[in-house]
Amino acid sequence: MRINRTTSVTEFLFSGFPQFEDGSFLFFIPLFFTYIFIIIGNLIVFFAVRMDSRLHNPMYNFISIFSFLEIWYTTATIPKMLSNLISKQRTISMIGCLLQMYFFHSLGNSEGILLTTMAIDRYVAVCNPLRYPTIMTPRLCAQLSAGSCIFGFLVLLPEIVWISTLPFCGPNQIHQIFCDFEPVLRLACTDTSMILVEDVVHAVAIIFSVLVIAISYIRIITVILRIPSGEGRQKAFSTCAAHLGVFLMFYGSVSLMYLRFSATFPPVLDTAIALMFAVLAPFFNPIIYSLRNKDMKIAIKKLFFSQRILSTSAN
Repeated sequence: MRINRTTSVTEFLFSGFPQFEDGSFLFFIPLFFTYIFIIIGNLIVFFAVRMDSRLHNPMYNFISIFSFLEIWYTTATIPKMLSNLISKQRTISMIGCLLQMYFFHSLGNSEGILLTTMAIDRYVAVCNPLRYPTIMTPRLCAQLSAGSCIFGFLVLLPEIVWISTLPFCGPNQIHQIFCDFEPVLRLACTDTSMILVEDVVHAVAIIFSVLVIAISYIRIITVILRIPSGEGRQKAFSTCAAHLGVFLMFYGSVSLMYLRFSATFPPVLDTAIALMFAVLAPFFNPIIYSLRNKDMKIAIKKLFFSQRILSTSAN
């Protein structure tokens, strides 16, 4: 079959909101307030860690970096979702689509690497506490944080460059609520067998990270259960519970999104999975870190109390 390549697609049309046609503004309001909560919640966690000297250790440093990445991770997609909900013209330019994919997945990669680093950090802290201060030095902590972000952004560049060279000349409807690899690649006027290769590469990366984190936490739980005192076990569990919760939220949604290969879901379920992946997981992260951690709650209270004192003295 010969494909007509005389025309070139310059923009894509999102068709992932078919069920929102009649009441899109009703979906705009909760999504808008969810986005505001994500931004404010993660900013609070970030500044609470940075301004409290008691939290200047590797574990909380990783949490603050993760919260900072979450702000930009959601900003890569949600503002465009919001504009699509109140606009009749739900389009995005080719360059805009490529940039959205690059930043969304680069930030997601950085978060995944950072979660793996956090699991290893907790493993060393629980399983080898006497050597922990000499292993997780401030210098190594900074190198791991920077390395997670740098590698997360560099590893995706070849993939985005390759997609930018593909010809797009046919349908331009993206069956999703944001630009993603598989929906975009299916629109290319070329051999789409590379989609399977993409799926395999992503699956291997996801499964490897999940295995590293799962093995770390299995070992951590085994060591915690051997602690003789109930108080000691409870303290150790509470320290790791927040990390484990975020891990399950992040990789659970990632697995539903990218470990399905050729399986197809109904549009409503597809949209729900995308929203859980891009919106709900970042929404719950600041809640998990602030409510499940006594030190974080104290730091947040100190942050607001210090701001109140500054505003009072200024008046």
